[in-house]
Amino acid sequence: MESAPETVGEAWLRLLKARGVDFLFANAGTDFPSIVEGIARAEQNGIDIPRPIICGHENAAVSMAHGHAMVSGKAQAAMVHVNVGTANSINGLINADRDYVPLLLAAGRTPFLEEGEAGARSLNIHWAQEMFDQAGMVRESVRWDYELKDPRQLEAATDRALAIAHSSPAGPVYMTLPRELLAMKPASETISAVPLMLPAGPGAPDPADVQAAADALSKARFPVIVTARAGADKAVPALLSRFAAATGAPVVEYRPRHLSLSSEDAFHGGFEIAPWIADADLIVVLECDVPWMPATDRTADGLKVIQVGIDPLQARYPLRGFRSDLTIRASAKLFLEAMLDELSDTKAPAERSATVSARCAAMRDKGRASASQMPREITMAWASACLDRARAPGSILVNEYPLVRWVMTTTEPGEFYGSSPAGGLGWGLPAALGAKLAAPEREVIAAVGDGSHIFANPIACHQIAAAENIPILVMIFNNAGWGAVARATRAMYPDGHAARANRMPLTRFEPVPEFATIAQACGCWGETVEDPALLPSALDRAFSEIRENGRCAVLDVRCAG
Repeated sequence: MESAPETVGEAWLRLLKARGVDFLFANAGTDFPSIVEGIARAEQNGIDIPRPIICGHENAAVSMAHGHAMVSGKAQAAMVHVNVGTANSINGLINADRDYVPLLLAAGRTPFLEEGEAGARSLNIHWAQEMFDQAGMVRESVRWDYELKDPRQLEAATDRALAIAHSSPAGPVYMTLPRELLAMKPASETISAVPLMLPAGPGAPDPADVQAAADALSKARFPVIVTARAGADKAVPALLSRFAAATGAPVVEYRPRHLSLSSEDAFHGGFEIAPWIADADLIVVLECDVPWMPATDRTADGLKVIQVGIDPLQARYPLRGFRSDLTIRASAKLFLEAMLDELSDTKAPAERSATVSARCAAMRDKGRASASQMPREITMAWASACLDRARAPGSILVNEYPLVRWVMTTTEPGEFYGSSPAGGLGWGLPAALGAKLAAPEREVIAAVGDGSHIFANPIACHQIAAAENIPILVMIFNNAGWGAVARATRAMYPDGHAARANRMPLTRFEPVPEFATIAQACGCWGETVEDPALLPSALDRAFSEIRENGRCAVLDVRCAG
């Protein structure tokens, strides 16, 4: 018979595992002794707890939990050191919040007692690290926060945390765990077999709204569908394909964070709204926070908009002025199923369907042609096309900005994940590590820019990959600077001093770090490539290292700026 847990810290670890949490991504501090002791006791006695992963930076811990959850759909746990660790984790927490990713972030809490209890203050930092409201740092980016106050609350608080994290709309939650409480004797020697509460799923759309949407589509001259994350539910791509065919509407994956439709679908309208928006008299905004750019994308007079999603008006965005003539709160899956039932006896105008599918095919052919000839320097498009040809079928792409999707073939649900709309850099590399832990049988590729790679604290991430034997490809699209900042400056000041001098202050990395050498120093394979003709063979070597030697591979691809 399994022995009873000795401390609240050990009981918490067992409880997490019993509730389906497989990993604890941890950046430890002096608040962790009971967690450390609990892990050691579990390992020595064969007790089932989440697999602990040592993370050299808090952003890696949170982003690995993010990456696992976006693939598995199950919240994982990250734990950091009191207020300072929490501060370092906020970037990743904001990303998870805006991308509806469930995760449990726990942090120690500076001991509240100065003496008289196991775990009371014993270091000078225990005074300086205490805050009046530690959770105040994260409250805007979590669904729920709570500080454990008594061992008797352990199961209720943890079950509530996980239920809220998984409830629609999903997101991160935050628990603070005082050092004294973690060291106390548990209130119970056993853990309940089932959680105290279960998460709330998304609601179905109102039938009247479904009928109104169907009526609007039947009257529309040229409807367009735009989405960013409908494919977070892996049942959606097949449903969306049927819906597009039934309505004769192109589907635009605008700034996509998930694969919502196969790139080969006859109604895949690409990744930019601009080619379609001027013609549209009805736009269905399906799980998309920003469907177009009001300053540059001109809409037709009389345009009607239907907004659909688990949070269709993005209520937690302070300002968002996109019109909504019909607002439907429902998951993409339930909405599409209801619409397909409603439209079962209708058929899209044949002429419109033929026109739209022909335009989609022409756009697809034009995009592929842009990378059909080898350039003199490596371009982002050439690097994306070479990667697409070299990767294994069914591989997972984790993209932090650089991939040129038009030159790639992406067809399967769960094949592509893009960065959060919050844009907190440093997500891609650790998220890919977490994705690989969630899907060890699949090949995982982190496609990152050089700037986002630096933000990821690559030494910490490479050390994790080597220590935990996590074989992913890290492909750095290295243009030696902040391309987004340079493009934004040129767009705002096309005739400005920076543009005329062709020099953008604060945007260039000079000298360029030797990323491959850094990776090698951490125990990973690393190589740099500058010649476009040599990129395919370099990719083959990188994938061979992953497939045959089970080692993380880092390929530094020097791209034209």
